[in-house]
Amino acid sequence: MADKLHFSLVAPEREVFSGEVDRVDAPGVEGDFGVLAGHAPFMTALREGVVTVVDGAGSRTFEIHGGFADVNAQGLTILAEHAVEA
Repeated sequence: MADKLHFSLVAPEREVFSGEVDRVDAPGVEGDFGVLAGHAPFMTALREGVVTVVDGAGSRTFEIHGGFADVNAQGLTILAEHAVEA
């Protein structure tokens, strides 16, 4: 079994998603990026766009409007100004 990435997507009003996933693709201000388990730590600002969460053969998408992404040893957390499932 491959390692899983812990991912949390948080908007001001609530936690939109939290779980163990295979990959997350997000819209950074300097370009789109993907995060897998074990990724090197970094922090970046986000632009308006789509966050894609891939787990197994399925995926879910969320529309976000700005915010920040923090990748660390515990996983990926996105703090979005606004987020809804697409």
